[in-house]
Amino acid sequence: MSELKIKKRDEMNIQDQWKMSDVYADEQLWEEEIKTADNMLENIGKYEGKLCESIHVFKEALKFINDLEWKVEKVYFYANQKYHEDLGNSKYQQYAARSTELLTKYYAKTSFVTPEFLLQPKEKIFGYISQDDELSEYTRYFKDLYRQKMHVLDGEKEELLAKVSKFSNGSGEIFAVFNNVDLQFPVIKDEQGDDVKITHAKLNLLLESKDRSVRENAFKGLYGSYAQFRNTLAAVYINNLKKDSFFADVRNYSSSREMFLDDSNIPGEVYDNLIDTVGEHLHLLHRYLKIRKKVMKVDELHLYDVYTPLVQSYNKKISYDEAKNMVITGLGRMGEEYTGILKEGLEGGWIDVYENEGKRSGAYSWSVYGTHPYVLLNYQPNLNNVFTIAHEMGHAIHSYYSNANQTYTNAGYKIFVAEVASTCNESLLINHLIENSKDQEEKAFLINYFLEQFRTTLFRQTMFAEFENIVHKMTDEGETLSCELLCEIYYKLNQKYFGEDVVVDQEIELEWARIPHFYSSFYVYQYATGFSAAVALSKKIIDEGESAVEDYKKFLKAGCSDYPIEILKMAGVDMSKKEPVELAMKMFEQLLDEFESLAVGL
Repeated sequence: MSELKIKKRDEMNIQDQWKMSDVYADEQLWEEEIKTADNMLENIGKYEGKLCESIHVFKEALKFINDLEWKVEKVYFYANQKYHEDLGNSKYQQYAARSTELLTKYYAKTSFVTPEFLLQPKEKIFGYISQDDELSEYTRYFKDLYRQKMHVLDGEKEELLAKVSKFSNGSGEIFAVFNNVDLQFPVIKDEQGDDVKITHAKLNLLLESKDRSVRENAFKGLYGSYAQFRNTLAAVYINNLKKDSFFADVRNYSSSREMFLDDSNIPGEVYDNLIDTVGEHLHLLHRYLKIRKKVMKVDELHLYDVYTPLVQSYNKKISYDEAKNMVITGLGRMGEEYTGILKEGLEGGWIDVYENEGKRSGAYSWSVYGTHPYVLLNYQPNLNNVFTIAHEMGHAIHSYYSNANQTYTNAGYKIFVAEVASTCNESLLINHLIENSKDQEEKAFLINYFLEQFRTTLFRQTMFAEFENIVHKMTDEGETLSCELLCEIYYKLNQKYFGEDVVVDQEIELEWARIPHFYSSFYVYQYATGFSAAVALSKKIIDEGESAVEDYKKFLKAGCSDYPIEILKMAGVDMSKKEPVELAMKMFEQLLDEFESLAVGL
C-alpha cells in the first residue's frame, strides 16, 4: 500500500517540487526585502497625524502603505512556504519566526492608520477620491472601512491589540507543530500484511481499504494517538475560543460569530440558513447510509466503514501524470483560456507534489500578488487526490485571474467565495467522468464518489459549523467548557447527522481535536456554502456553455472589488437565499435515486 519510510526533503525529485525561486531568485533577495520592509516601518511614523492634510499626502501615504504591506506579505509568504516544506527545518523555522515578527511589527506600526482615517468626515475622503482617477481603486476599501467604523478602536488601543497578536495566535501555532511534527501515529498492517505507518497523508487511503480490519485499525490508531493528549488539546482549543471571545468583546461585537462573518459582510442568516436547511434534509443522508450498509452487507455500519468505495473493483491506483490529464480533460468545458492557465500551473513549478518527512499535512493553494499562485499537495494515487488537484487548482486559477485583473488593493478575494471556485472545478470534473463512464460499474463508482463529496463537504462541514456555533456561543456567554463537554457535544452531533443505521463509535468524540480549521474560526461553513454555490454554477456551465463560462470568469476576476455575496451574483448565484443549498440537496437526492437503482446489480 505504502512504504513505511517517508523520504526526507533533500531526497525528493526536484521536478516534483514547487519553484520558490519564482518569488525570490535567491535568499539574499529575501534578506534584502525583509530589511527594506523593516526600514519602511521605521519611517511610516512621518504620516501619523498627517494622513489627510492634503490630497497629495493622502495619495502618497496610501501608496507607501500599500507597497509596505505587499513587501511584508511577500516576505511572510516565502518564509512560511519554505517552512511548510519541512516543519522540522530549523533554518526555515527562523525565517517563519522572523517574518511573523515583521508582520506583528507592521500591524503595530500601522495601527494609527485606520483610526485616523475614521476621524475624517466621509465627505473629505471621498472628495479626494473623486478628484483623482488613480485613487478610485481605494473606493471599496474606504466604503468597507466606514461600514465597520463602530468596531475600530482609537489608535492607542489598536496598537495594543496589534502587539497582542504577537502571541494571541499561539493556540493555532501550538496545535500545528503538535499535529504535524510531534504527534506520532502507530504502525499497522496493510492489506498485504506489511507494516505501514499511519500519517495524515495516508489516512484516507487506509480508511478506503477494502479490508475492514485495516480501516478499523487505522481509525482506532488515529484516535488512540489523540486520546493520549486529549486534555492538553482541549486546553489549547478552549484557549483559542477564549481569545476569539476577547477580541469580539473589545471590538464591540455581540458574538465571536458576528465578528468573523462581518469581515466579509456576511449576514448571520446565511450561517443559520445553512444549518437549518441541511438539518431539514438529514433524512437524505440517513437514507444514503442505509444504502451503504445494505451494499456492504454488514450487520453494523461503523464510522470506519463510511469512506471505503462501495464499488471496490473500480478503486484503481492513479499516477500523478494520469491525474493531471484527467483534470485537464474534465475541465474542458471551461474553454481554451482557462485550461491553458491550468496546464501552465500543472507544469510550471506551481505545485509541490508528494509527502516528505516533516512536510505540512493536507493541501492548500496560496498566492502573493505579483507572482504565480502555489499549491501544496501530499499526493496519494487515488481518485480523491485527483479531485484535490482540481480543487486546489480552482483556488490557484481564481487567484491568477484576480491578480491579473485587479490592483493589489482589490485582488485579495474573501474566503467566502474562495471555496466556490475550487469546488466548481470538482463538480465539473465529476460530471464529466460520470457522463463518459464506460459501464454501469464505473458509473456507480463515480456517482458514489460524488455522493461522498456531498456527505463530506456539505453535510460534514455543516456539522463542523454547528459544533463551532455551539462552543463559541457557550464561551461568549461565559460557560465553562472542558474536554468532557467538548467530546459530549461533538458525539451527540455525530449521532444526529449519521442517524440510527450507523454505529457512532466512541472514538469519534475526539474528532474535534484533530481539525486544523477549528483554529481558523468560522471558516468551515464556507466549504458547505461554497459547495452549494459551486453545484449551482457547474450546472449552469454544463447547461448554458460559453455564456455561463464568461459570467463565471467575471466572478473569478472580481477579487474583492465588491462584497462576496454581490460578486457571486455576477455568476448567477444568490447565497443570501436558501435556494442554492436546497438545489444541492435536490441534486443529492437525484444522485441517490440513480445510485440506488445501479446498486441493485452490485
